[in-house]
Amino acid sequence: MSELIVWTYDWVPEGPRGFVRDLRLRWACEEAGLAYSVRTVPFEGRETNHLAYQPFGQIPFLSDGGLEIFESGAGLLHLARQSDTLMPRDPAGEAQTVQWLIAALNSIEMVSVPWWFLSLSGEAENGLTGWVGSRLGQLEAVLGEREWLAADRFTVADLLMADVLRVPKVRAFGDRPASEAYVTRLTARPAFARARADQLAHFAAADGNRSGAG
Repeated sequence: MSELIVWTYDWVPEGPRGFVRDLRLRWACEEAGLAYSVRTVPFEGRETNHLAYQPFGQIPFLSDGGLEIFESGAGLLHLARQSDTLMPRDPAGEAQTVQWLIAALNSIEMVSVPWWFLSLSGEAENGLTGWVGSRLGQLEAVLGEREWLAADRFTVADLLMADVLRVPKVRAFGDRPASEAYVTRLTARPAFARARADQLAHFAAADGNRSGAG
């Protein structure tokens, strides 16, 4: 098997650090014990400087030999197919994992990200608050009845859902004890700690490079 390459930016400002989505792929590799390296595209000019690999000018994207995969969800599914640590091999367990991974992207993140962006505008009324409250409340009911989303164990669906929910403004939304316990449990995993520490160190090292260039 060729070594996996997780692609991210060479630098980002301090605010997003620890939340840039290459962390999802790093975390999955750490959980599964998959060998990987990290390479970069420039943050400056990011809208156009890697369109051949990511047609929307975003990161992360994943290289695996001759395969190039963009979108974090697609990358996670690719990694999950390489390790039953991330996704069970029985049809029912795999189907549950896939549906909850997609739910994290389509039913939760699709709502929470626009709500979060609108909150940055400073407007007193955020028209998406009711929608995000409804979705998070529905998920709270699910998490109040189970420890894991799929197959009665940790899967890549939990990894992704926890990463969506741990965004500070989302995490602080309302009184949701089951969701908070879930995020706390997932982010206490050693693989997450390693992935996050490596991402923070990666961007911190780039600070020095930028200072030296100036």
